[in-house]
Amino acid sequence: MQAVQFTAHGGRDVIEYGEFPDPEIDRDEALVDVKAGALNHLDVWTRRGLPGLDLPFPHVPGSDMAGVVREVGDDVTRVSPGDRVALLAGVAGGDDESDGAAAFPRRDDPTLSPGFHIIGEDTRGVHSEYAAVPASNLVPVPDHVPWEVAGSVSLVFQTAWRMLIHRADLRAGERVLVHGASGGVGHAAVQIADYAGCEVYATASSEAKLEHAADCGADHGINYETDDFARSIYELTDGRGVDVVVDHVGEATYEGSLKCLRKGGRFVTCGATTGPNPDAALNRIFVHQLEIIGSTMATPEQAEEVLELVWDGVFEPRIRETLPMSETARAHELIENREGFGKVVVIPDSEL
Repeated sequence: MQAVQFTAHGGRDVIEYGEFPDPEIDRDEALVDVKAGALNHLDVWTRRGLPGLDLPFPHVPGSDMAGVVREVGDDVTRVSPGDRVALLAGVAGGDDESDGAAAFPRRDDPTLSPGFHIIGEDTRGVHSEYAAVPASNLVPVPDHVPWEVAGSVSLVFQTAWRMLIHRADLRAGERVLVHGASGGVGHAAVQIADYAGCEVYATASSEAKLEHAADCGADHGINYETDDFARSIYELTDGRGVDVVVDHVGEATYEGSLKCLRKGGRFVTCGATTGPNPDAALNRIFVHQLEIIGSTMATPEQAEEVLELVWDGVFEPRIRETLPMSETARAHELIENREGFGKVVVIPDSEL
């Protein structure tokens, strides 16, 4: 089969699209004929290399995909050949004590299991013509949902849903600031906060992106290239501040984000694309009694909650560009250079 792959960490020049061994399924896995997949910033970091990440090469990236089940293992009852499915990329730890740190998964919340990992980051990904994945990580996709949508929503919408609804405990009437509203998690978070009945403040790097954010439900837009977003929030809220900040940017926004919060406000984060180690600002945290909340992916139940809303058309994923998998390097460039609004989708060249 053909697959996106790289044999070393590095720049976009390490990305190739070519022959790769056909996957073989285990007893609990399904073989999926991939129709579309989306990139996430996670793909960029995996390609560049992360501390503690020790991948066998060549590595196939990709944590989002949708396609048709072609074959299932002997123990699989969840899906059948011919089913339309999408991937939930989070995998809990194992059940065997010999697995060491991966043992004893948290059945109430697998994202807290010691061995929790993400397909495409810690193990072989799915940006290929065929992918062998645990059948338990597949969810059904209705016939009316386009492949580009089905293959682009899972990771970002489940992440934003867990962050806001289950971790930050968002309530109607609250004020929410969403950073990076033009990205995958950002544009999902804007829609979810609007759906929850909140007043939504969005930041982005251009007026065009802010117009897209308004279409997604943002009530106020702040161009962080031209304006101090913390001062803008102070002025827009008459000095009160917001109840919740959604931040996946990291060092570049952290200090300002804390300034945006009212006393007792909540800062929720799922990433740090500009760096993971800002000044902790402990004095502001304890004086203003702020909550700092981390969030990663979602439980299968939480993911299916939000995907049902996507399938029903309540949420509308925005796709900035669709490319053949042979142009995945260009897809990485779009994300790294923050070009456009929404998700970047790649499709196996054989499907075009």
